[in-house]
Amino acid sequence: MKKLIGLVVFGLGALVGCKNETSQQENTAKNEEQAVSVERQTPDFNITPISHATAVFTLDSTVFYTDPVGGKEAFENQPEPSIILVTDIHGDHFNLETLKAVSTSATKIVVPKAVADLIGDELSSQLLILSNEETIDVNGFTIEGIAMYNQGDASEVYHVKGRGNGYVIEKQGFRVYLSGDTEDVEEMRNLKKIDIAFMCMNLPYTMDVESASEGVLAFEPKEVYPYHYRGQGGLSNVEKFKALVNAKNPSIKVELLDWYPKID
Repeated sequence: MKKLIGLVVFGLGALVGCKNETSQQENTAKNEEQAVSVERQTPDFNITPISHATAVFTLDSTVFYTDPVGGKEAFENQPEPSIILVTDIHGDHFNLETLKAVSTSATKIVVPKAVADLIGDELSSQLLILSNEETIDVNGFTIEGIAMYNQGDASEVYHVKGRGNGYVIEKQGFRVYLSGDTEDVEEMRNLKKIDIAFMCMNLPYTMDVESASEGVLAFEPKEVYPYHYRGQGGLSNVEKFKALVNAKNPSIKVELLDWYPKID
């Protein structure tokens, strides 16, 4: 009889133990699910195109300037930047006088080494030099340098691999890609989990709308903004770009903004 009671007690204990273990597993899974939900929480994002490659955007209340040129007057009524991203040495991306005019002593300026060499000692305390495939943390954001270049012989291209940077800006799993001047290269195609992408498309300096659409379809951002689309033949056909992307992947949201108000 004692043996029978012992077996019953043991069975009840095992049953309670299993229930507790199941409950703990369920709670762990629920906590992990909640953690993922918090981690992937979409921050506030707002974009104001200035012109061509130049823009002001806010991400989680932090103000970014991209490739600021055009003098301080181009940024009238815009908030002061916390972070400035400069992609390349060309005049439509880098202008030292504009950088000095729009930055404050607290502004962090992320640049490739080729741009830093042109700046010299000026703004040195604010410069953060970043190379392709390197990552830095700035004001709570992770910023990665992405290769941007033309494919082909170095003597014949506008953008040599390693000189300039595209950028991926990330916070809590939310990722923004800025292409800079690039063709449809493997480093872009291999990007993962991009929420917002800014894609250049202008011949002969970067790529045409067909190549840009194929690149976007390869890495599948949730949302894409054509920018930097003025070339030698005028403005690229961004409506065609949108049609090409959505014909093959209608879930990618293509946003067409006015990057050339003075041409309208």
